[in-house]
Amino acid sequence: MASTLTRRKSRRSQAERRDESERRLLAAAAELVVERGMAAATFENIGARAGYSRSLVTQRFGSKRGLIDALIVQLQGRLGGLLEDRHVDAMSGLDAVLAYVEVFLAALDHDGELRAYFVVLASAVADVSELRAPFADAHKEVEIVLTAFFQRGQAEGSVRSGIDPDAAALVTGALLFGLSMQLLLDPTLDLAPLGETSKMALRLSFAA
Repeated sequence: MASTLTRRKSRRSQAERRDESERRLLAAAAELVVERGMAAATFENIGARAGYSRSLVTQRFGSKRGLIDALIVQLQGRLGGLLEDRHVDAMSGLDAVLAYVEVFLAALDHDGELRAYFVVLASAVADVSELRAPFADAHKEVEIVLTAFFQRGQAEGSVRSGIDPDAAALVTGALLFGLSMQLLLDPTLDLAPLGETSKMALRLSFAA
């Protein structure tokens, strides 16, 4: 019995260590990208920044695509958790859209990994790289979430019936994308008033 408990504890510890090392490696990659650009995010530099070997970075991610996939999964989970904390499922469709905007911009304001995401995205687009694919998939998932909010709003009457939900979702996503790019150009940008103005504009544009 004791040996079984020991094995279970060992397995849990290994999983915890793996999760911790992955978080540290992703944080190190994000720091390097934000500070010095995508070219600086070599597996050797990431490992050194996080206090691990290059071989561990290769083992965890395998390639730059694997690193980006892991970053996207982590950010999606983080944003999803923040939205759950706001109980968006209990909100009107329009309020859920505005809550998404608020949560996203609050995260962008202090989350270095989210900023790094947009640096890497910009680099992939500029280089016409195959790494554009995971970003396209991630943005499509955001569009699906926002479309569902707009559809809910139309069904309950908080969003105007004549609006195309898909187009409204794309416009909202483009607004957040633009603010993210602007922040990369000017890291001192104050997002608070921009967030309030964005929510006001969206409410005026889409409210029933």
